Amino acid sequence: MPCRGRPRHAGCSGTIAPPRSGSEPPVNSFFATLGIESWKPFVTALLLPPVPVLLLTLVGARLLLSRRGLGWLLIVVSVVMIWLSACTGAARGLSLILLQPPAAMSFDRVRELRTEGQAKKAVAVVILGAGTEPFAPEYGVSSLNDSSLERLRYGLWLAGQIGAPVAFSGGVGWAQGGSTPEARVAGRIAAEEFGRPIRWLEEESRDTRENAANTLALLKPAGIRHVVVVTHGYHMDRALRAFVDVAGGTVTVEPAPMGLAWRMSLPALEWMPSARGFESMRNVLRELIGKLAGA
Repeated sequence: MPCRGRPRHAGCSGTIAPPRSGSEPPVNSFFATLGIESWKPFVTALLLPPVPVLLLTLVGARLLLSRRGLGWLLIVVSVVMIWLSACTGAARGLSLILLQPPAAMSFDRVRELRTEGQAKKAVAVVILGAGTEPFAPEYGVSSLNDSSLERLRYGLWLAGQIGAPVAFSGGVGWAQGGSTPEARVAGRIAAEEFGRPIRWLEEESRDTRENAANTLALLKPAGIRHVVVVTHGYHMDRALRAFVDVAGGTVTVEPAPMGLAWRMSLPALEWMPSARGFESMRNVLRELIGKLAGA
């Protein structure tokens, strides 16, 4: 009998199959071997638009002196790429083709998880951080950035529906310097503003692979055997890969993606450059780079 309302990555039991290899991806190993993992934010920034397209434009301009036709071709291609890199429609298409984010968790599945959690007491909701504001002047303390706050809100709501405890994973990212660990900031906001204390705060991770390794190690003594991972849809495939690799079949990993709605008005506006489109395209391309690097 088919499983209705199940996430794309999950089977009838909610498990992820087949498990992936736990070996370290070559690009990530390269950074670790040379001890230059802190360079990741700078390398990523150079690989994301607009930097590569601007370089292509400069190459085209240089070629105008010797090979005019090729030079103009590169300039035109660069202009088109700059335009598309800021379009919501292009970002959404690229995400659907290359990232294939799973569907939102159905309400039927939420009810099933509530029953499973009450029966086994071994289900936990794991929220992955997305970054902080080291100092928010209006609050006088550190805060979460918009993406991280959205994940926290949905994760707390989902945990309330399931009746499961919550873990938040996020330390100080490679690009954040000496700021307060993200999980600590999330724990304060959850308790003070949402009235929902977080049971586990994982404050050491700096990327998605460390999110998985550190969080599962933190949950193991509590007997957690089923984790529901909360993160943005565009980030979910990379997050699931990391958690399944680390779990090695000993823990059921299930996706609960959020942020799946695409904000738009008229369809034609999806293909007009906008700040929202530029941010969306960078998120998609960052995930592709992250999957390659195994971060």
